[in-house]
Amino acid sequence: MRFLVLGAGSCQLNLIKYLIKNNHVVIVTDYNKDSIGKKYADYSEMISTFDLEGIVSIAKKHKVDTIITAGTDQPVYYASKACEILGLTNYIYSDLALLVTDKRKMKDIFKLNNIPTVKYKFIRLDENINNLDDDFFPGVIKPLDSQGQRGVLYIEDKRDLINKIQIPFQFTEQSEILLEKYYDNDEITLSGWVVDGETKTLSISDRVTYNNFPHIGICISHNYPSKHYEKHHEEIIAISEKIVKVFNIKKGPIYFQMLIGKDGIMVNEIACRIGGAFEDVYIAHASKVDMCDLLIRDSLGLEQKQKINSNSISKNKKISVQLFFANQGKISFLSSFSELVENNLVLEGRFNFNVGDTIKKTENATQRVGHFIVEADTNELLYEKVDEVFKRIKILDKKGNNLVIPYKDHF
Repeated sequence: MRFLVLGAGSCQLNLIKYLIKNNHVVIVTDYNKDSIGKKYADYSEMISTFDLEGIVSIAKKHKVDTIITAGTDQPVYYASKACEILGLTNYIYSDLALLVTDKRKMKDIFKLNNIPTVKYKFIRLDENINNLDDDFFPGVIKPLDSQGQRGVLYIEDKRDLINKIQIPFQFTEQSEILLEKYYDNDEITLSGWVVDGETKTLSISDRVTYNNFPHIGICISHNYPSKHYEKHHEEIIAISEKIVKVFNIKKGPIYFQMLIGKDGIMVNEIACRIGGAFEDVYIAHASKVDMCDLLIRDSLGLEQKQKINSNSISKNKKISVQLFFANQGKISFLSSFSELVENNLVLEGRFNFNVGDTIKKTENATQRVGHFIVEADTNELLYEKVDEVFKRIKILDKKGNNLVIPYKDHF
């Protein structure tokens, strides 16, 4: 079969490799000429994953059977829309894909169906901010259709909003942005699969973030299973099942972000995709569910062969996906993850940058310099492994300084 994969970055790499391993022809499209997935694909094209006309043209050129992506939000819509234009199968209709990639539509459906979410409002660039309800502050502003924490900012008060309101508009072509009441919380994510409208829960993990004010919510790790699992998993799953029903999701991947704080569980946002924290890798280790195979079969309209339990979470597995950052500087040396993999210290690991690249100030997820995944029988052993890996990985500048920021240094 011939697959067009939208995006060829680190979040799509495992899917690309999986397709190649299973003897499929892979075409990738990415506006970044150095995207790592282009090294493995059979063909690559310099087309943005947001360019619908270009995607359709490339799909026709290569006579693909379907168009897919993983680990990224907005291309889900463009893949589904292009498939509809071309008469190709896909796991999701473009109408649904739009609902789960446009925060305006998503939030309004939450409100209409009593799905718990924080207080919010849509505001224009020329908004009379002095007329806004004081209860929105402190708050968070974000674009309606961006991703990777781009343009997401913490706002202290109305004066702060006046000074920063133009920033999120740099990451969207829409005429409004989202203003939310700030909610002090722990973040969790639910990853799952929908089979004939039934929700199958594969992971409930802690999404650990840090704030580099005014930039907030920058994810540095996912820890499985969540520390909130025992107390809240029934409510988390019930909310997720309601979301699936309300949005009329019939099949395919789901990735729901929720906030747990003093006022209970709030739904932050939802997506119909495999998550961007290498869920396809760690879930395969945790529950033996092959998410890439599920995605391929649903995208082609084939019958699923895997049998998935309604709740496939293993409480005996402890896994941490470390999504690490680095201080600013030019890279003169990178250590290797191969020895760490061979010694079973990590399940996998990879840098996102190369020697000669320059690391910029951390403002969102695009500055992430790499990831690694560790597994252990207990949380104590898990974090011993994490600490050991951070001692061994190196990104050196020309002066020999290690630019890697260990996760502990974010707090």
